Amino acid sequence: MEKLVDYLHDYVRETRLTIEELNMAIKFLTECGHMCTDVRQEFILLSDVLGVSVLVDAINNPKPANATESTVLGPFYTEDAEDVVNGDSIASPGKGEICLVLATVKDTKGNPIKGAKIDVWETDSNGLYDNQYDERNRPDMRGRLTSNENGEVFFKCVKPVSYPVPNDGPVGKLLEKLHRPACRPSHIHFRIHVPESIYDDLVTALYMRGDPYESNDAVFGVKKSLIVNLEKVKDPLIAKKYDVNEQDWL
Repeated sequence: MEKLVDYLHDYVRETRLTIEELNMAIKFLTECGHMCTDVRQEFILLSDVLGVSVLVDAINNPKPANATESTVLGPFYTEDAEDVVNGDSIASPGKGEICLVLATVKDTKGNPIKGAKIDVWETDSNGLYDNQYDERNRPDMRGRLTSNENGEVFFKCVKPVSYPVPNDGPVGKLLEKLHRPACRPSHIHFRIHVPESIYDDLVTALYMRGDPYESNDAVFGVKKSLIVNLEKVKDPLIAKKYDVNEQDWL
């Protein structure tokens, strides 16, 4: 804290901060506080767009070889996700094009991990998370799965879409004033926890290759190792096994 105060004082002296500018900063932070609710955290969004979140994550979560890289949690994670059985959908009907996700939880030696708890969340086809809607009766486009004896999880969701970060609050206005891109590329969030184990928790996301914002993410969350291909299922055997259509996404 002392170091932060030292840097803050250095900044004030270097820029010769005016009373008007100080008051503007206080007003901005106050507005950030007013935007926060039980299901929205404007300060996390602020940290994300300033690049602080991804930097802190990189410093505190170095990964060994063969481990999946982490990325930012984002401001729309909630702890009320409902349990979803493998094969079911995390999204209610009509939220977007159907997408099948097949994943395996493994250790760094390639051994499957049974019993991992995987929180998954994403936006609907409008680019909005469930907690961005005024009427939210229950969690949607999010769920909690458990890996089977082979470490597998498989579920249906909606095809990820790119979307703008919330512009109805002070952070959105800040990006506009800075002429910064305010969009996130299409992605699905994951938070993985293995109960009563030696494994670290993992917060990560998968990004769709070819998205126009792939290299211009508003929160700097994209990493090359987390970019995946999104294609049609096509294979009739896969479609039958997982109860999807060949024209759904995979």
